[in-house]
Amino acid sequence: MIQAEFTRASPVRGQISSIDDLFRPTHDERTRQHFISVLRNYAKSTMRDAMAQSYEEKLRPDYMARHGSEPADGAEIERLMEDDIYYKMYSVVRYNAQRMMYQSTLAPVERELPAMVEFAREIARERPAGGSLRLSPTLEIPRYVSRLDVHLIPGGFHTEYVPDDVAQGVIIDFGGRVSRGANTYRNKDSGGVGRSIAYWLSQKFPALAQPDVLDLGTQSGKNLLPYADVFPGASMHGVDVSAPALRYGHVKAECQGRRAHFSQQNAESMDFPDGSFDIIVSSFFFHELPVAATRRILAECHRLLRPGGVMAHMELPPQDQCDAWLNFYWDWDAKHNNEPFYIDFRSQDLAGLAVEAGFAREDFFTTTVPDVTTFEMSRYPAFLAGEIDAPLHGRGGWFIFGATKHA
Repeated sequence: MIQAEFTRASPVRGQISSIDDLFRPTHDERTRQHFISVLRNYAKSTMRDAMAQSYEEKLRPDYMARHGSEPADGAEIERLMEDDIYYKMYSVVRYNAQRMMYQSTLAPVERELPAMVEFAREIARERPAGGSLRLSPTLEIPRYVSRLDVHLIPGGFHTEYVPDDVAQGVIIDFGGRVSRGANTYRNKDSGGVGRSIAYWLSQKFPALAQPDVLDLGTQSGKNLLPYADVFPGASMHGVDVSAPALRYGHVKAECQGRRAHFSQQNAESMDFPDGSFDIIVSSFFFHELPVAATRRILAECHRLLRPGGVMAHMELPPQDQCDAWLNFYWDWDAKHNNEPFYIDFRSQDLAGLAVEAGFAREDFFTTTVPDVTTFEMSRYPAFLAGEIDAPLHGRGGWFIFGATKHA
């Protein structure tokens, strides 16, 4: 719980260039964050591999000897692994590292929250880059957002503690930086997913030279802002239900000189006119939603796209594109990371959902694209030509599903 004390003015404008400069962990706090990063990496690499070895060398052969066949799916492997000591230890360490990842940011945010809020207010008044922020105080936060702390983030995505709050935006961003420090397949570019999708779109759809872009579930816009680099002159829009994240994203964009337009909306029903956008994107968004909400959002994507436009959503690979072990591994988050819709989403027929939303089946696509922050870009033409595959999702590549809208 954030316990900031708002008893003093915070004349910080002119003293710092970015709201992130106000995140000032002590030596001990930084050391703790580094430890958590290493611990999480250990769980997701060494402990993961030990768990897989236990399955391959003992549990899988025993199962096949008893049943005469492989485990049918990830759920069956999970039942098989429940009493395995390697699985138990992996789960304990990964769960607690995930919790500590965000908790490690709370003290630095609490100390400087008054200054952060004041800085965000000043930037919002000045709007040096000409962007905008539209908030809706009466917006009803969907229960699938408000009822639990998704990702084990204290306060979840949306909670507000003080007027004009930015805390959850900062907590999620800097907690994510602790996470990225633990991932050997990504560098520290926090917009790497957006940059990778944007670059792929620029190569596959060169006619979209100065597009109007909409990012769903944008949070602080970290995967929206790279579109300004890949598509000079693009008009960038991001929607989310989280007011603190949007305030934080708005001030970051303005301080970077990037004109972006943030609005607090439920993506199931947005107020933009029909045919407002050339590109609609999202990142790690749909698996946090019930399928009924996914259907409504995809219908909104179809409504909002102009003819010739494209939607491209970076998501977890569906179950039918993964083997049973990988499904077991991916679906751990559903039960242990407060992501209850994870498995249901991954079991869906994505093409069928797109067709229900109004897209033609022949215009639907799935692909995995290289992460441009780690990929050897001299090899990108070979990837586009189909001569080489992108790295696996989460290990240097990103899975995308999407569709174009008939011109």
